[in-house]
Amino acid sequence: MEYTIKQIAELSGVSARTLRYYDEIGLLLPKRLNSAGYRIYGKTQLDRLQQILFYRTLDFSLTTIKQILNAPDFDLTTALESQHQALLKKRQQLDTLLATVEKTLAYHKGEISMTEQEKFRAFKQQELTENEKEYGAELRESYGSDVIEAANQKRLALSQSDYEALQKTEMELLAQLQKYLREPTTELATRIFQLHRQWLQFSWPTYSLKAHQGLAQMYVADPRFTAYYDERVGQGATAALVKIIVAQ
Repeated sequence: MEYTIKQIAELSGVSARTLRYYDEIGLLLPKRLNSAGYRIYGKTQLDRLQQILFYRTLDFSLTTIKQILNAPDFDLTTALESQHQALLKKRQQLDTLLATVEKTLAYHKGEISMTEQEKFRAFKQQELTENEKEYGAELRESYGSDVIEAANQKRLALSQSDYEALQKTEMELLAQLQKYLREPTTELATRIFQLHRQWLQFSWPTYSLKAHQGLAQMYVADPRFTAYYDERVGQGATAALVKIIVAQ
């Protein structure tokens, strides 16, 4: 069966304007153009659009989705299984946030007691989930799942004051790194190393300089890690940080 762009829009809930944009960027091409020049879609295009919507729900960018769907080894069944697992994790995350809201509401009504740690556990879990999605595979390969799980549990167990101190430490680290890019000094380099080590120790079960330097190498080996500091501080920030850590 074939569909016009209007029919696809009504069927999927995606506007005709968006569908035309997907065509323009090569993300979702129509099956063919009819004699009047109108876009016509078939079952294959419907399946691809469903995949696009699944990935959009999981917060993938259009560029990334296009790369995934156009990959020579793309397999629909494998993709659906992966999306199923990702959506289950997202549902668990939302369930945790809902439970926190409900518990906080009951606390403010005077119906239950609630620790300060419980108030913020869901948000810390959300942060860990996002980090796992972005960097988890590489970190587990380098350090092992046991180490990463222990680090995650230590992060979750932080008190609210410790969590605020972690955030404050990172903000100071970024500020000092920004100063270093303008005027690199030995004193600033020492302070930056200390701050980064302190930031890591909020979640690392144990600290070693070797592991610290190994993590630093990952920062420049993977564009996603490089972007973390470059986007927050400025171009070259990650390279500068790595150079400081490796020099210790």
